[in-house]
Amino acid sequence: MRGTAQSNIYLLVFCVGALISPLACKHGHSQVASATVTPAPATKPAPPTPLAVKKAELGDDTNWKPEWDQVVEKALPPEMLSKKVPGDVRRFCPRFYKMSETDKREFWAYFFQALAGAEAGLNPRTNVRHTEPEVAVVDSVTHQMVHSEGLLQLTYEDQQRYGCDFDWKADRHLPPHDAQKTILNPENNLKCGINILSNQIINHHKPIVSSTSYWSTLQPGTISFRVFEKQMTNPPASCGLRKAATPRRAPDKSTVEVAASMK
Repeated sequence: MRGTAQSNIYLLVFCVGALISPLACKHGHSQVASATVTPAPATKPAPPTPLAVKKAELGDDTNWKPEWDQVVEKALPPEMLSKKVPGDVRRFCPRFYKMSETDKREFWAYFFQALAGAEAGLNPRTNVRHTEPEVAVVDSVTHQMVHSEGLLQLTYEDQQRYGCDFDWKADRHLPPHDAQKTILNPENNLKCGINILSNQIINHHKPIVSSTSYWSTLQPGTISFRVFEKQMTNPPASCGLRKAATPRRAPDKSTVEVAASMK
């Protein structure tokens, strides 16, 4: 309140000095203030991935939530809605460059749902310590062996690397799967994932599917990439992806096993 009052006083002094009536000046100030408010982007609910469909059929409560679509769609930087997105996006969404911004936002919401399915079985409380030599290293923030956590299997080091909203000091005394941990917060985790992917495809001009991607699920030739591909088979209709005319069936064994192992 104090700051607002001071601002009004300064405005009144300026108006008097400029020989403008205080009422007119205040009205003009209000118009300018209202004109600077950026409206929220239009969003659309993304369709479910095969894993989300299966989990819904099983009544599994660790499933993708509709509000997470909005988290993704509202957090996307403008560059991820532009022609700066690498051409291999058409592998998953052939009409991407011809779509409206709203439809592009919907695609990216679906993309991150598929990524979360392949990475964590759509369970936001997933916490995994990997033993592979290339990832079995010490986290420079926690000073413990790296754990991959949350929907997109991220680490506390990503706070420093990508400006993610994780707080190890607040989380360190909480149980590994505690939903109160900042890194397990779906909004924090998804926004961090957007930062990471944007860094890859916009800042470094790499394709979406890359051997140097942060996620093995986006590295061609890996088992997890094949799982991710299967989750990308039901993108928004606006993508124009030609789907095989086969009866709907549950995800194959590899998909279900990956999802189960993440719990």
